[in-house]
Amino acid sequence: MRHRTRNRWLYGCMACIMAVSINLATPAVSQAGWLDNLLRGVLIWGVQSYQLSNLSDKDEMDFGKQIHQELVNSGQIRLYNNSQVTNYISEIGQRLAKNSERPGIKYNFFVVEDDSINAFATMGGYNYVNTGLIKAAANEAELASVIGHEIAHIEGKHSIEQMKAQARNQGILAATGLDSSQIVQLGVAIAFDFPHSRNDEREADAIGFDLLTQAGYAPEAMASFMTTLKNETGGGGASFLSTHPGTDERIISLQAEANTYTAANAKGARHDIGLNEQHYRNKISPLR
Repeated sequence: MRHRTRNRWLYGCMACIMAVSINLATPAVSQAGWLDNLLRGVLIWGVQSYQLSNLSDKDEMDFGKQIHQELVNSGQIRLYNNSQVTNYISEIGQRLAKNSERPGIKYNFFVVEDDSINAFATMGGYNYVNTGLIKAAANEAELASVIGHEIAHIEGKHSIEQMKAQARNQGILAATGLDSSQIVQLGVAIAFDFPHSRNDEREADAIGFDLLTQAGYAPEAMASFMTTLKNETGGGGASFLSTHPGTDERIISLQAEANTYTAANAKGARHDIGLNEQHYRNKISPLR
């Protein structure tokens, strides 16, 4: 019914324009300008702008899918498709994501064939982990800590906030918002080129820690993995650390949080899942 009503409105509008065009055989300059503006408005009718602050979960997932396709089709990422490894990463991700406070988002997990130690996430539930980072983790709990951190960025809508900031910086954030192509272009750029703010990282650490422990993983895994990478690379050689500011401060904070959590839950349910290194190496054996 709404579709038919909209069509009647559009046909009426077009008929009105046609009538004005016929009757104004010798229009004045002001009349011609008014008509040009109206015609231009009709021609761009249907181009939708989106307010980033008000995106629905469905819109966000749709844009996430488009950003993913652009990343793959443009060759900016190369997906690693060994089913043993990709299924394993997805299982870890889904175990963490079921505790997310954004249940309307469908989370997806991908392995990127890249030896650099990095992981990132885009809007709409799309998470990526490099093969280099998977190999660098000592066990499943350490890997889960990274995946939980990336899920946390999605839960906190950090990519959307980055988009708004970059759109303002580039002068493309109109009062009506951004069109779909602008959102996708910004999403692709943000995936690689713009590090999260210190506040976003703190929030992602806190949310990621909760996701990690709620899934039963060892609480010390997040601080442990960051410490290992910092010691091995001097704090700057790993992409995952060089684009995440305040490493020392975050390690201290996360280790203190793990100690507090362990003490408070000493007599509760087990929280030591994922520490078996041999089990982990068997699961990721195709990457050797």
